[in-house]
Amino acid sequence: MSDTPTVIEYAGDEFLTVTTPSGHTQTVDVKSGRRAAAGPLELFIAGLGSCTAADVVSILHKKRQQVTGYRAEIRTTRRADHPRAFARIEIKHIVRGTQLSAEAVARAIELSTNKYCSAVATVRPTAEVVTSFEIVEEQPAPGAGREGPVSTKAH
Repeated sequence: MSDTPTVIEYAGDEFLTVTTPSGHTQTVDVKSGRRAAAGPLELFIAGLGSCTAADVVSILHKKRQQVTGYRAEIRTTRRADHPRAFARIEIKHIVRGTQLSAEAVARAIELSTNKYCSAVATVRPTAEVVTSFEIVEEQPAPGAGREGPVSTKAH
């Protein structure tokens, strides 16, 4: 457990400020529909996505993959009954690079999802976590062959 707490304070008009143990402050909007700042569950999913993204990129670098860009797209489904917990979390990993191995990408995602990402491990008992990926091959250097990005999709 961290010695420095996460601190959440009411800021008025259904806003909260959250200060993390590292000293960063984030405004949270808890008024439904206003969307003046991120809401609590948006931040929760952003944290989960950041956790798995960091793992995937780190693992791919360790595998000496030529990653030039990464993006995660996350879609969620919540239960109808309160507390409206997440029922399904779909994470699509989009990896850009040159000569990326689909097997390496799939293995990096599997390791993150099933072994390393604490956030995914936290929700896995109550939510179905589904992953997929797309590889976007970067253009080769001029004169080196084919032109334009090539996309490989896998589920």
